[in-house]
Amino acid sequence: MKELESCKICPHKCRVNREAGQIGRCRCDDKIKIALASIHYYEEPSISGKNGSGTVFFSNCNLNCIYCQNYEISQLGKGKVVTIEELADIFIKQQEKGVNNINLVTPTMYAYQIIEAIKIAKRNGLNIPILYNTNGYERVETIKALEGYIDVYLPDLKYYSNLLSKKYSNVDNYFEVATNAIKEMYKQVGTAQFNEDGIIQKGVIIRHLVLPNHLQNSKHILKWIKENMPENTYVSVMAQYFPTYKAKEDKDINRKLTKKEYEEIENYLYTLQLEKGYMQELGEHEEEYVPKWDV
Repeated sequence: MKELESCKICPHKCRVNREAGQIGRCRCDDKIKIALASIHYYEEPSISGKNGSGTVFFSNCNLNCIYCQNYEISQLGKGKVVTIEELADIFIKQQEKGVNNINLVTPTMYAYQIIEAIKIAKRNGLNIPILYNTNGYERVETIKALEGYIDVYLPDLKYYSNLLSKKYSNVDNYFEVATNAIKEMYKQVGTAQFNEDGIIQKGVIIRHLVLPNHLQNSKHILKWIKENMPENTYVSVMAQYFPTYKAKEDKDINRKLTKKEYEEIENYLYTLQLEKGYMQELGEHEEEYVPKWDV
């Protein structure tokens, strides 16, 4: 696949020859690696619904988030290799289980292989929405290549401050890159659209994870969405953070959110009058929701 011969799929633009087995920042070669295909019931209500979301968790990542809940697959690379044809078959089998959608989790590094798998799966009867569930660190050119193949974009918008993105994810241009990508996503699929059961069929939902001791970052992100995105943009504010992986060693994020922090963001959300979307409840056992990997 020519896109892998001098890889520029993500903003790192490593230009390594993945076809020849070279590995760039994301630690991927030319093979697709997945850690789990499952039915997920803990996404936003319009994604999981009653039937669940047909998730495919891809291994490796183009970010190095020190608090990643899925670090065993994103950072440590656990997973199994599948072919494009096998990935297409996984999509079909998920659909046969009655799920609402195909949910591609951390798909960036495999975008062009995924396109080929979608083509095969659609020829074999795949007809449910396809979700692109991403950390937001995407090249606009890659998102453009996905047009027509992705129905719903589910990007993170993690950081307003590039000091934070460098400290916690080891990239120093996150905000500019992610916001440009999100604008392209919105240009493609527009405002969220739902079926009669309230399940999303097309559109964008922007996710933001609130980090302890960094409420100003969250406020800046929410304010940017309010001022720069169309009025009916859906936002999902997540309160599920818990310290894992290397975050346990960082004094600012080595704990969960407090009720006071949660309420401050909740109140700010209402002040902005961001009316479309979701505010995740503050839980006590977030660790239990991390999937158990097949490998």
